[in-house]
Amino acid sequence: MAEPQKPVEQKQRQRPAEKKVEQKLPDNYKHIVRIANVDVPGEKQIRFALTKIKGVGINLSDALCVLAKVKKTDKAGNMSDQEIESLNKVVSEPLSNGIPVWMSNRRKDYDTGLDKHILTGTLNFVKDNDLKRLKKTKTLRGMRHQKGLPVRGQKTRSNFRRSKGKVVGVKKKSNAPAKKK
Repeated sequence: MAEPQKPVEQKQRQRPAEKKVEQKLPDNYKHIVRIANVDVPGEKQIRFALTKIKGVGINLSDALCVLAKVKKTDKAGNMSDQEIESLNKVVSEPLSNGIPVWMSNRRKDYDTGLDKHILTGTLNFVKDNDLKRLKKTKTLRGMRHQKGLPVRGQKTRSNFRRSKGKVVGVKKKSNAPAKKK
């Protein structure tokens, strides 16, 4: 019979301590860039940094970079003042600078009937006003918002437990003693 082979011990290689290489930053590097009255991180790519602005997603930020003629893969901190100014102009008025209407977040506004794109604090304000209007007029959507139920037609049997209160499981009947005759 053959003897069982012993497992071969593998040497665990230890990685050499990684040395932090300090990169030389350009003289005009900015750690925080101010765009649309929002502080944007300078170490991120412009396309991702713009998503820190409420109301701007990744697709819109790509389109904004193209319209402002800014390279979207560059770091936000490396932008010149002229690039920041052009980007700021496009972000503040996207529809008048060439962004298509279907990319706006407020099409056919309830009060004015115009297409708009709303950013930052104004977005919260408008959303709250819309919900107050729906609740005041007692629409179905408004009433479901008031009760904390799902608004867009989802089933509620198994989901949305947070609005149904404490969960009670199925309890087994206890065996009651038999009645004496």
